[in-house]
Amino acid sequence: MGRAFVAGLAVVAALTGCTVQAPDGEGKRRSPVHIELPGATPSPDRTPAGGGDEPDPASPSDDDKPGAAPAPPRVLWSRGDTGRDVRELQARLRQVAWLFDGPTGTYDEPTQRAVSGFQGKRGLPRTGKTDAVTWQRLLRMTREPGRWELFLMGGQQADPPDARCRTGRVLCVDKTSRTLRWMVDGRTVSTMAVRFGSQYTPTREGVFSVYWKSRDHVSTLYDSPMPYAMFFSGGQAVHFSADFAARGYAGASHGCVNVRDEAAIAELYAQVRDGDKVVVSW
Repeated sequence: MGRAFVAGLAVVAALTGCTVQAPDGEGKRRSPVHIELPGATPSPDRTPAGGGDEPDPASPSDDDKPGAAPAPPRVLWSRGDTGRDVRELQARLRQVAWLFDGPTGTYDEPTQRAVSGFQGKRGLPRTGKTDAVTWQRLLRMTREPGRWELFLMGGQQADPPDARCRTGRVLCVDKTSRTLRWMVDGRTVSTMAVRFGSQYTPTREGVFSVYWKSRDHVSTLYDSPMPYAMFFSGGQAVHFSADFAARGYAGASHGCVNVRDEAAIAELYAQVRDGDKVVVSW
């Protein structure tokens, strides 16, 4: 009967996850069964290698989670922006042959197309907007533009008028700022960019007067059109120049005062009279 009882206990132990304990080394009997109760401290072979704070290997770790997408670079300038910085952007784009018009100082459609092309060529997103990454790339490829590169096609501010321009009706021409002011009794009516002769054919300086107007004039010396010509000194005149409109300050006149804005000089031509004063100064 004793053997049957022990055998029964063994069966119960096996069914309940218990283990039969053999006699210890001194021959003493231990409790016949060892039962692991729920909530008890785990045995060493079930404790994670790094301690109880380690995640279960089957659980995804934080490293497996997708990270947040990097923030896009900050946009510096885009369509519709204006100012000196946009003018520099355009001047630098001209240096690398991505833009041929301007600089105008206005972020227009040609500028947007030029930026997009520059970006695509260098594997950047073709947004057409100048972000910080695009700008830094362009800076590394170009040099600081000079003053007249920034104002290659005009748009510069006029300097204060010469004192001789402050009375009467005056075409006030300033070689330093490359501008012409049309002034009446000390008030500036209009201002426009102008171009002068080269060092070999300089525009004369001094005080003159308009002595002849010729709407559709053609130069007999150079066989070139001089629309809206207002002559003030020999063969030198203020007139519209298609070359100035196309190339800006990359070229020069033969001594005349060139205007690139045809609409502006057409309006000026209609207002100026023979005998009006002309002042050309530095």
